[in-house]
Amino acid sequence: METKPRRLVSRLGEAFIEKTLFGRRAIIVSLFLLTTLWLGFQAVQIKPDASFEKMIPTFHPYIENFLAHKDELKGLGNAVRVVVENPNGEIYTTDFLDTLKQIHEEVFYIPGVDRTAMLSIWSASVRWTEVTEDGFAGGPVIPDTYDGSAVSIEQLRANVLKSGKVGTLVANNFKSAIIYAPLMEFDPDTGEALDYKLFSDRLEKRIRDKYQSDKVIIHITGFAKVVGDLIDGVTQVALFFAIAVVFSLLMLVFYTRCLRSTLIILSCSIMAVVWQLGILHSMGLGLDPYSMLVPFLVFAIGVSHSVQIFNGIVHEVAKGADGLTASRNAFRTLYVPGLTALISDGIGFATLMVIEIGVIQELALTASIGVAVIILTNLILLPILISYSGVSPRAIKKLVDEEEGHSHPFWHFMANFTQRRRAAIVLLVGAGLFVVGFTQSGDLKIGDLDPGAPELRPDSRYNLDNQFITENYSTSTDILVVMVKTTADQCSAYETLDTLDSLQWQLEGVPGVQSTYSLVNFTKIALSGMNEGSLKWNALNRNQQLLNAASVQAPPGSFNSNCSLAPLIVFLNDHKASTLTEVTGEIERFAAENGTDELQFLLAAGSAGIEAATNKVIETAQYKMLAWVYGVVFILCWLSFRSLRTVICILLPLSLTSLLCQTLMAQIGIGVKVATLPVIALGVGIGVDYGIYIYSKMQGYLDQGLGLEEAYFNTLKTTGKAVGFTGITLAIGVGTWTFSPIKFQADMGILLTFMFIWNMVGALTLLPALAAFLHRRPKTA
Repeated sequence: METKPRRLVSRLGEAFIEKTLFGRRAIIVSLFLLTTLWLGFQAVQIKPDASFEKMIPTFHPYIENFLAHKDELKGLGNAVRVVVENPNGEIYTTDFLDTLKQIHEEVFYIPGVDRTAMLSIWSASVRWTEVTEDGFAGGPVIPDTYDGSAVSIEQLRANVLKSGKVGTLVANNFKSAIIYAPLMEFDPDTGEALDYKLFSDRLEKRIRDKYQSDKVIIHITGFAKVVGDLIDGVTQVALFFAIAVVFSLLMLVFYTRCLRSTLIILSCSIMAVVWQLGILHSMGLGLDPYSMLVPFLVFAIGVSHSVQIFNGIVHEVAKGADGLTASRNAFRTLYVPGLTALISDGIGFATLMVIEIGVIQELALTASIGVAVIILTNLILLPILISYSGVSPRAIKKLVDEEEGHSHPFWHFMANFTQRRRAAIVLLVGAGLFVVGFTQSGDLKIGDLDPGAPELRPDSRYNLDNQFITENYSTSTDILVVMVKTTADQCSAYETLDTLDSLQWQLEGVPGVQSTYSLVNFTKIALSGMNEGSLKWNALNRNQQLLNAASVQAPPGSFNSNCSLAPLIVFLNDHKASTLTEVTGEIERFAAENGTDELQFLLAAGSAGIEAATNKVIETAQYKMLAWVYGVVFILCWLSFRSLRTVICILLPLSLTSLLCQTLMAQIGIGVKVATLPVIALGVGIGVDYGIYIYSKMQGYLDQGLGLEEAYFNTLKTTGKAVGFTGITLAIGVGTWTFSPIKFQADMGILLTFMFIWNMVGALTLLPALAAFLHRRPKTA
């Protein structure tokens, strides 16, 4: 700190760059205008984008196992459940059954549904079985002879009971029935990836809107419906964006006292968003529900840097410079810290690429593109435009009044933090907060902490639909699938079934497990049925011929075509991280003790299995991500200032904010998951700007020979004031997200608001307090 910083880009020659840019202002403005028109045309064509495989860590062993056997596990991956309820009684009425059939056929013909694996009581593959004097008897639950008469309905009632589908396809109270529809990853009509927004809209229009009445109530759950509801809700981000623009306009006019400069600032920041969206569409990408919030952050970062540039220009004009000279001088002064801060932002966001989940990697790419664009639109174009427009006399008068005024009690109070006695108090408070954060952040949980879809509000229609299924059916929607792999024709071998039976017995004693089902269950029932229904025979028999005869009648999905894979389905109470960790841990221990080359227990498929894999990736990735983002920021700050003391002053306030953010998450019940993991990296990336701008300005005054306290006082009146303004403005802007119907957006609003405020407070208080002890120059009066 005691030496003048040798900045990262000084070799590029600020004077040369400034001369090149401002010497060709008209050409540059024309190029920006043409580029904006072209990218604007691209931006208006961008569409919401979502993919099942983008939401999951495809490189995790669990997911690799699932994808390798996906074709053999039809119905155990991405699927929707359409529940048809009779609010006035049971399902056994002619009108209701006719309606259920019509809905079944509607779902059957929706593009994207895997029709071969679709299930309901109207499916021919859903059968009943019973033991008679002559042996086994059975057939479709709804036979070809069904005619809606009272007799056929009574026969249907009996068939449902014999089928064993009560609690799975028919509610325990017989008042509703499920249509289970597995999905393909592509739309057969177009050959392109399945459009979840379109699929969700089709479910609404062709099912809920068409059939729901006072006699029929429709409930729909599944990944596709979650994504559709998210996209419907997240489109409200446009409303929040509009609110942010209007609020920023009002705040900037109040701060700058210059309407034309305010409009230029907003125009350049909106231009950055337009360029970002246009570039994404040109690359063939869209906006998924998680990256839809990034354009607002790009706008916020643009406004933040623009305020610093405007501040510098007004100061130059107040010294007597004309508009062009003031813009050139401000650009030369702020080019290095601004570029350093933006590069730190961009690379910090890019570190999210280490998390091998598609939506997070696309979010990282989207944010990095946005920050790169800000370098052009706000760091270069903004001062050029203001060099044409100039600043209003009111803005200059406001600055002169503030600068020449002798009464700055608040700034004097803040400048006192550079005095070692008061700095010690600040550092003690910071140390206390660090201890509190360190002890409390240990309660931070990985994964979802709420039932249903935690991305949506608990009272959302989707979560109410999911609650209905949980309350009325024996099997939950949280399914974990173990793939039991053998050599060909050995899935029904006694050793295989006996080992699988042992695993089921162990799992059913694990807290959080509702029930289990596999080929073992059917084989035991079949053996009992083959022996007059005797319960004594409801067990595995060592006679392999009997086992083969029993298992061969198992329903589709119990094993694959060459009997080398038999799925074990585990129904869970919920998909909380603690439940998944305990269940997968038990399975892994069992597999290690009992697995062989010929008999393997592979994790995992099903919604809960995918969630378990995602949690494991996030648990490891959160620390890797933090190490990368802080490592990158450390290196860039050190290359810019060549002073370890300076880097400490900038990074310690950021690290305290990150720790306190984790504490906040733990206390208000927000888990670390796909939606919240990027928040800390985004907060660090934006927050580092405050420290870089403040320290750069303070170092400039120190280089002029001022003492630390006086240098910081002058910094507060200029850059510090702008940091306080942008911190509060951005915090209020993202604070509006807390009113979103999308819970993860509301969670991100809470966390980003917290980080914006605390990063600002840390840069204005903790940074000078650290400098008081690390700075070696004597302080002047």
